[in-house]
Amino acid sequence: MPLNITKIAYRSESIHTLRAWLESQPQGALMTTRYLPKRHEEMKGGSLYWIHDHSICARSPIMEFRQTQDGRWNIILEPRLILVEARYKRAHQGWRYLEEDKAPADLAADAQTGDVLPGKLQNKLRKLGLV
Repeated sequence: MPLNITKIAYRSESIHTLRAWLESQPQGALMTTRYLPKRHEEMKGGSLYWIHDHSICARSPIMEFRQTQDGRWNIILEPRLILVEARYKRAHQGWRYLEEDKAPADLAADAQTGDVLPGKLQNKLRKLGLV
């Protein structure tokens, strides 16, 4: 099972702007990080799961890791966004590992999706047993 990572979609106003940014990068979107993840070999076939408004809501498959001239690392992502079942996720800096068995399932391609409930609200509704 491939290993995944999570990252906050900062500077993204919505899932729609995140999708537009990814699709505008036909050679692959670049996410820059200072350090190569220690478990990068396990990430072959894995994805970067996007957190927006305290919710994991989508993913982008990881294509490769490439070092830059200044010693940083680029995570090159496929230029597509795959929606997943929204799941509450606390905010964090940088990226975090996400095991495949704990990753949210993909939504069907023909699934009707509207706006995603904010993660904090989803979490409160889940604690009340309403979701």
